[in-house]
Amino acid sequence: MSNPSMKNGGSTVREHLVTSFRLVLAMTILLGLGYPVVVWGAARLIASKASTGSFENAGGRVVGSSLIGQKFAAAGHFHGRPSAAGDAGYDATSSGGTNLAPTSKKLADSIKAAVEAVRKDDPAPGPVPADAVTSSASGLDPNISPEYALRQVPRVAAATGLPEARLQGMVASRTERRFLGLFGEPRVNALLLNLDVDGAVPKS
Repeated sequence: MSNPSMKNGGSTVREHLVTSFRLVLAMTILLGLGYPVVVWGAARLIASKASTGSFENAGGRVVGSSLIGQKFAAAGHFHGRPSAAGDAGYDATSSGGTNLAPTSKKLADSIKAAVEAVRKDDPAPGPVPADAVTSSASGLDPNISPEYALRQVPRVAAATGLPEARLQGMVASRTERRFLGLFGEPRVNALLLNLDVDGAVPKS
């Protein structure tokens, strides 16, 4: 003779399994498929370029992303902010700052050396901007201050032959203001500014 309680128990287990399976399936569709598609679509709609990496092209090839800093060493280019990401800097796989305390002698010595290097390359009057001699927390900041950009104008003009007034206009046109007039600091994207310079230099 069958036991009704065993039948009821088996039915309850099956009901729980079916309910659990349905829940897992629903959440997988909702969060594993639906949510990513909605976020991706919103990103493409609101910030189509940034959502795909903000890659910049020159001469038919990708030269970098305007979202990630890189090293510019040529005299005819505006130099970016120093980087402590990786051994050579600007390493996206080793993003980070120096992690040195404000009282660190090593930090003080490195800043002193950086100030001397900036004054040698760009001997303009006035104090050296802080972003010219200190790295960002990520080491990948693509922007520099307008003050640092303007300090480099004489060197870039001498190397490229472009008038200083024209280069100053490029800096002004690439200067991004504070978000809503409140957040962040005025900044200039080094990559975009250098692409402007390259495009203005007469091709030989």
